Amino acid sequence: MSNERFTLRAAVYLILIRDSKVLLARRFKTGWMDGKYSLIAGHLDGNESVFDAMLREAFEEAGIKVHKKDLRPIKVLHRISSDHMEYMDFFFIAEKWEGEPKILEPHKCDDMSWFQVNNLPENTLPYVKEVIENYKDGIPFIESGWN
Repeated sequence: MSNERFTLRAAVYLILIRDSKVLLARRFKTGWMDGKYSLIAGHLDGNESVFDAMLREAFEEAGIKVHKKDLRPIKVLHRISSDHMEYMDFFFIAEKWEGEPKILEPHKCDDMSWFQVNNLPENTLPYVKEVIENYKDGIPFIESGWN
């Protein structure tokens, strides 16, 4: 029996809503799901709360400042990714922020655009699409990828 403990990866995702549209960023040269749309997102760096990680990612990826009081957690997703990694994903929504979102990591993202919530691009990551399409359903926890 191994003394090594299981490690769960954790990530945060930000749903920005403006005029019934959601902001999506297309992955580029990341080595995972390139060409697919996702949200402003990222892994926890360690020694930070999920709220702090989300605020950091919003600023690093899109140059926007979101106040903690304006972040509302809406879903937690426990999933097995396509590369067989186990994740706990924390989805937040914000309807207020400072600044205009723009691509600040062009080596990881080649498009950042607003899309109608009910008409997302076909090349949106499936689990992200599911969360966006159902963000108002009031179900706080979902699972994906389990047999």
